Amino acid sequence: MKKTLLFLSVALLSFGIKAQVKTPQPSPTSKIEQVVGLTDVSVEYSRPSVKGRTIFGDLVPYDKLWRTGANKNTQITFSDDVKVEGKELKKGTYAIFTKPGKENWEVIFYSDANNWGTPQKWDDAKVGAKVTVKANTIPMNVETFTIMFSDFKMDSAIINFLWANTEAAVKLEVPSKEKAIASIEKAMAGPSANDHYQAATFYKAIGEIAKAKENIDKAISIRKEPAFWYHRQQSLIYAKSGDKAGAIKAAKTSLELAEKAGNADYVKMNKDSIAEWGGK
Repeated sequence: MKKTLLFLSVALLSFGIKAQVKTPQPSPTSKIEQVVGLTDVSVEYSRPSVKGRTIFGDLVPYDKLWRTGANKNTQITFSDDVKVEGKELKKGTYAIFTKPGKENWEVIFYSDANNWGTPQKWDDAKVGAKVTVKANTIPMNVETFTIMFSDFKMDSAIINFLWANTEAAVKLEVPSKEKAIASIEKAMAGPSANDHYQAATFYKAIGEIAKAKENIDKAISIRKEPAFWYHRQQSLIYAKSGDKAGAIKAAKTSLELAEKAGNADYVKMNKDSIAEWGGK
């Protein structure tokens, strides 16, 4: 009986340690993932509600630094360098801090995004960008603090901050034109030297030697800077095709380039192959 009671006590204690109480959060967490033009943007933040309170000028004092939400920092991440209200902002993750005022909001993108609330010690060097935008009164009550994107164009959108009867908006510009032009030019130029090199090694591995030879020759012809590993691969493919003279010539080129680069491994491999194929 004592052993049974002891077992039950241990079991209940273990259950108590593992059990976690879960209740609804007063300021639930939200995550937005949005593509603007060709740029990925995400926002993670907690959303407090009005609950009959006076928000700006009271709960959120005017002209004081605010975490722009609740709980931990509101974070925004950009996959490309962007502009906010015309100011350049490097790609990466930022905490969004604001100073709401009666007429204007100051919006700050701060590179240290791991504070809980506002930083204990402010560091101007961590300010990626700081902009000032107009505070607008809206004809509705937004009960729960909301960050959203609107007014999408090919290379821009608006980041909206809404709570109670107030809205502030930051223009976001993204490099869609530059990225699209680069993508078009790359596609129109056809496969790169590396694409042909990868194709050549694949075809060699599966025994399609004619296709391997075609691709390695193309890779070498369009590569701007000679590469000892390209010519090494060419020598191996030529050897498999039965062209020993071509294999030796390619190996000698690879050997010369490897010696210039100081790559002892490739120097030895090429010397061994040249000897094996009857070269001097």
